[in-house]
Amino acid sequence: MLKKILLLVICSQVIVLNAQKSTISEFIIVDGDVSTSILIDKNDAKVVQIAAEIFTKDVFNISNKKISVNTKKTNDSQIILAGTIGGNSWIDALISKGKIDVSQFKDQWERYAIQVVENPIKGVDKALVVVGSDRRGTAYGILELSRMMGVSPWEWWADVTPDKRESIKIAVENKVSKSPSVKYRGVFLNDEDWGLQRWAALNFEPETGDIGPKTYAKVFELLLRLRANTIWPAMHSSTKPFYSYPNNKLVADDYAIVVGTSHAEPMLSNFNTEWKHATMGEYRYDTNAETIKNFFKKRVKETADFEGIYTTGMRGEHDSPMIVGEDDTDSQVQLLEQVITDQRSILKSETKKNPNTIPQAFVPYKEVLKYYQSGLKLPEDITLVWTDDNYGYIRQLSNPEEQKRAGGAGVYYHTSYWGRPHDYLWLNSTNPVLMWEEMSKAYTFQSKDIWILNCGDIKPHEYNIELFLDMAWDMSDFDKSTAVKNHMMDWSAREFGATSAKDITALMFENNRLAYIRRPEFMAWSQVEPVTKEGETELTQFHYNDEVSTRINSYQSLVETTEDLYNAIPENRKDAFYQLVYYPVIGASKLNQKWLYSFKNKFTAKQNRESANYFGKLSKESYLRIEKETDYYNTTLKNGKWNHIMTMSPRFLPVFAQPSLAYVNTENKASLGLALEGYQMEVNQDVINSYADVLPVFNSYTNSSYFIDVFVNGEGMVNWEAKPKAEWIKLSESKGILNTSSGKGEKRIWVTIDWDKVPKGENKKEAPLGHDFQLIPPSYKVNSGIDFMSDGKTTTIGISVFNPKLEALKGYKGFVEDKGFVSINAEHYTRKKEGLEAHWEIFEGMGYTNKVITALPRNATPILKADEIKTKSPVLEYDFYTFNFGEVAVNLQAVPTHAPHAGIGVRCAVAIDDAEPVIVDFQTSGRSEAWKENVLKNASVQSVNQIVNKAGKHTLKIWMVDPGVILDQVLIDLGGWKQSYSFPKQTLKE
Repeated sequence: MLKKILLLVICSQVIVLNAQKSTISEFIIVDGDVSTSILIDKNDAKVVQIAAEIFTKDVFNISNKKISVNTKKTNDSQIILAGTIGGNSWIDALISKGKIDVSQFKDQWERYAIQVVENPIKGVDKALVVVGSDRRGTAYGILELSRMMGVSPWEWWADVTPDKRESIKIAVENKVSKSPSVKYRGVFLNDEDWGLQRWAALNFEPETGDIGPKTYAKVFELLLRLRANTIWPAMHSSTKPFYSYPNNKLVADDYAIVVGTSHAEPMLSNFNTEWKHATMGEYRYDTNAETIKNFFKKRVKETADFEGIYTTGMRGEHDSPMIVGEDDTDSQVQLLEQVITDQRSILKSETKKNPNTIPQAFVPYKEVLKYYQSGLKLPEDITLVWTDDNYGYIRQLSNPEEQKRAGGAGVYYHTSYWGRPHDYLWLNSTNPVLMWEEMSKAYTFQSKDIWILNCGDIKPHEYNIELFLDMAWDMSDFDKSTAVKNHMMDWSAREFGATSAKDITALMFENNRLAYIRRPEFMAWSQVEPVTKEGETELTQFHYNDEVSTRINSYQSLVETTEDLYNAIPENRKDAFYQLVYYPVIGASKLNQKWLYSFKNKFTAKQNRESANYFGKLSKESYLRIEKETDYYNTTLKNGKWNHIMTMSPRFLPVFAQPSLAYVNTENKASLGLALEGYQMEVNQDVINSYADVLPVFNSYTNSSYFIDVFVNGEGMVNWEAKPKAEWIKLSESKGILNTSSGKGEKRIWVTIDWDKVPKGENKKEAPLGHDFQLIPPSYKVNSGIDFMSDGKTTTIGISVFNPKLEALKGYKGFVEDKGFVSINAEHYTRKKEGLEAHWEIFEGMGYTNKVITALPRNATPILKADEIKTKSPVLEYDFYTFNFGEVAVNLQAVPTHAPHAGIGVRCAVAIDDAEPVIVDFQTSGRSEAWKENVLKNASVQSVNQIVNKAGKHTLKIWMVDPGVILDQVLIDLGGWKQSYSFPKQTLKE
């Protein structure tokens, strides 16, 4: 009997496999003298014809062969038949005859099917049939064929030239697309003054002198290729309003693009430039409502027959708060409610439709969020479009009651922003995994109706635009954070070939990691509103291996990798690589190096080092490299196709200027200078037993390394030599020549320890005591030194190593104290335990180390009571070992997210050993100073005091209080942590 059952199962599997195989057919687009054509119905939507023509253009760009778009049947034996249910007579005939089944997706939103049908029409042997549930579904289906041929959505906007081949054959698997995850998906063209508008006016569309119908046609084609359906048009005063060009709305309708407007543009209006004070009076609803309502009526009347999303509510002019008579929240809420009531009345009267059938959005942005939180009554059918805080962190999302609203919810998200504390308008510096995390969270809380990305000028936001819209199309492909890396790998392979995809992805991830630590546009430590001059960097140059130099070297590695990759990219993709990877990475690298070298210039100048001049030169060279690359982008790339699209200094802010530099001019005779890690000033070689002649203590458990800078004091040439006094002291270089005239007046020497050769300390069960390693009992320290010799003079630098043989640390795996602190990357827990509802999960690709850990699911119940925290909440445990004891500060660095709604915060709880959990809250309010600091460094740091009751082994415990809290790094400070921008590298026992 068992054999019969197994045989039946095997037979069933074979039948299923055979059925699957039978649904895959090879279809020839062009091959030698054979080519197909596209048959559409002239009565179908215009976007179907547009999509068909785009497809034929793609075929020509690959094969140099033209295929035709026909509205009448030809004698071709093989065709592509494309159309919309109810809009294509041949498609409808196939449905009625049962040759294609559309029951799965008929009358649904933006779905399509692709399949091969034999003998579909008399005289046609075979047809590749693309059928859409609506006009956009058909267009997406046709353009899916372009994707199957390997054509990038960025073939025009980033010059991703298709690979040439004579034959185009595609393997067609009968399939029906899923419903889009998000109903309305699109972009907001914003802050266009610095690129898109200038490029359109001066280069692409000079006949209009503006972003007009020709430019929008190319934008809309891109949106169709990216399976988007919505535009918020450009709205700065540099651009004439969208509706001032009558053809704009016609082109949008031809491409089936839904037009909406931003939070500051109610009822599809653009008050920045459409409101004329001389004839229309003051833009105040409390004193001039009739004039404003008349303007609303005019706009609704001219857009009533087109697909649109009407933004309800009102803000003031130029993205400012609404002006009302009384300066109190209740009055503002009441007036805003009246505005919305009047707007819906206008919609009803001008469209003759019930307002609850017309797409509307309410965007609680900035002060409007406060009004909404204060009880503003919003009709249930209006979509709530939540916003981020302009820096990538969503301010609020729908609570369980709001999730029941008929209008649903959406998100307006930024990857470009003009405003305080600082703009980021030049490069795409928003971490894509952060964007995934926030949009995934929004999707969890049912924000599925409208997703709009503020992408500035489109360029150089190409990758994040595609990621954003791909998520909106099918969020099921993005369940885990690793999906972003997989997506980028696929994107890189499509754009540049599989050979380089892994290296390009690694390059972009590292570029994103560095930008996450500090965006390039924030590197001057300046702010806006008001604009301030460059400030003092928080990066240390003399602690923790020198943060400035570490960042310089990280970016230099990116520059070299980018240049090597560019040289290896196929010729037909070099221009695309330049736009999508090369310019953004080189731009970020050189803007960083421009400032980082200027910081080194000023720091070394204070020590009167001649190398300060060299660092100033490198800073200026970095600035000139940005100039050179920007000029190439605009004037040479694609023979000037993109001239005026790229501006290297939006708003001419201080961060984009050449930094002020110090200059050292001395006639002193050249002599050897020394500067040590851990000390701000150079070694005073004229003072015996100077306090600054000893490197920080080397710790055998963390395998420490430190630097010594050798440099020329004065001007000229210096010979130097270094001799360790013990065989276990290792130097990266032991002698050399420094010469200021060659620009090589400085050298960094790295000191490491060969621990196999260091004498062991005493064999002890207990740890040494003392809050400073300098106070560690002598039995645990081994002292020696390095003699630096030059021109007959010897300077000795002291070396102390901490190398005890502690039984307690034999075989120990965990973190250890080093220089008075314990540093931990949050993802490197020793143990984790799941809670009743939640668990901890690592997200890859964000945070200071490219990994963070968060509590999921995001809709789990917060746990606040101490006894429940310990019994119900998921916990992370970190084993650590200290050589000191007493009160310590546990510093927690979290991703600065916001609570999704009332009742949920951004909290965790902390305890060392068996102490009671102490709750830590990372939430900020409004645009506070704490919030500004958090978004400038993508980190929220909070500290709690705990007791380490003895030297030895301990456990740090971190519990979830609120789901969604995201931890990046932890620093347990026993009194030794010095000032630094980032926490020191983790002190994990090696």
